[in-house]
Amino acid sequence: MVGKYATETLRADNGGIERAAQILRGGGLVAVPTETVYGLAARADDDEAVARIYAAKGRPSFNPLIVHVASLSAAERLAVFSEAARALARQYWPGPLTLVLSRQRGAGLAAAVTAGLDTVALRMPSHPAMRDLLEFTGLPLAAPSANRSGFVSPTSAAHVLGALDGRIDAVIDGGPSEAGIESTIVAVGEDGSRRVLRPGPILLEDIARPDAGGRIEAPGQLASHYSPGKPVRLDATEVAPDDFVIGFGAMEGDCTLSEAGDLAEAAARLYACFHQGAISDKPRIAVAPIPEEGIGIAINDRLRRAATPPD
Repeated sequence: MVGKYATETLRADNGGIERAAQILRGGGLVAVPTETVYGLAARADDDEAVARIYAAKGRPSFNPLIVHVASLSAAERLAVFSEAARALARQYWPGPLTLVLSRQRGAGLAAAVTAGLDTVALRMPSHPAMRDLLEFTGLPLAAPSANRSGFVSPTSAAHVLGALDGRIDAVIDGGPSEAGIESTIVAVGEDGSRRVLRPGPILLEDIARPDAGGRIEAPGQLASHYSPGKPVRLDATEVAPDDFVIGFGAMEGDCTLSEAGDLAEAAARLYACFHQGAISDKPRIAVAPIPEEGIGIAINDRLRRAATPPD
């Protein structure tokens, strides 16, 4: 299926959703818009379908996947919800919050989804196209970002096709992603304990800062990630003529995250600027300083990982 034909581009309407659901039920791969970034969806209960995600992305098998669900009741069939987890879900779902919880016995998920862990990462997205697809298929959908593993996440259908055309069956074009960075990931223990594994659009100030050590428990924890394929210099206040400059606030650039210094706008534009830098003829990328506050914590997390060379 994958790789034999050019990837279909589908509209985010009833016809497109129906076609995407047909592909997914048959074990295929469809890139889908969400409010964070575009995800590469496959049915989460099919070992072969999930294996195709890893193959298309070149993703390491120890890196687990987020499972997207249509409702809290669907999530509770897959994971054990403490009162603390249920409270977070009721407050922030649907939306860009992923909960890492103990997996239910008999959850019926493909083994590769959890990468051998006894936990599962769950999210209920708010983007209408993804919600329609979840409702139409009636399936939990595993959906990491629709990019080659380790590289910049896509925030448009064009970004998806630039990386995965011919490697996946279809992409639903739902326009640019609103948030522009991946979901906040929080691990919630059965005792109610909570740890932020990845910062994101939802700011949980009362929860500890990201846990950077130990084993990989959730997507986006690799030290080197989100790479544009070129050296990246952070906190740049001086730049060279052959730097591709990503500006912010008073510091202008070849691509500017936010002239007004608005961190939410900067988050939404971050990956689009990285994609521009990646295809430019300039050999390096220099990024203006970003305040380490609010959603700036999540932006700087992505920037530090993008600037870290692979092992």
